[in-house]
Parts: sequence; structure tokens; C-alpha cells
Amino acid sequence: MAGKRGVIFEYVPNGPYIKVSAIDEETGTEVSIVGDARATQSELQRIARMKLERRLDQLSGKPRP
Repeated sequence: MAGKRGVIFEYVPNGPYIKVSAIDEETGTEVSIVGDARATQSELQRIARMKLERRLDQLSGKPRP
């Protein structure tokens, strides 16, 4: 994924867990993760962003190490 793309994050708490969705502003591609509700927002965003970047790379056919 070239450069920093705009990402929208959505949080849905559910008891001890939280679902975090990451949506790419340019393509509308969305991925989600489920994490510990006690985790920091920045850590949850980091993981969701990494998953989104991987998905965008897969869609573009770009090989990933």
C-alpha cells in the first residue's frame, strides 16, 4: 500500500471483547478484527490497519513477504 491512505475505524464493544472494523476511504474495502476490550485503541488500530493493508495488497495482486 503506497503512502498513508485514509482509514475509518469503527468500534463495537461486546462484553470483554471489541470488534474493530477498518475501512479504506479510497476503495471501501473493509476488514475487521476482534480484540480484548482492555487493549489500547492505538494497538487495536495498528492490528486492524495491518490486516487492511494485507487485504489491499491481496486485491492488487502485490506479493507480500
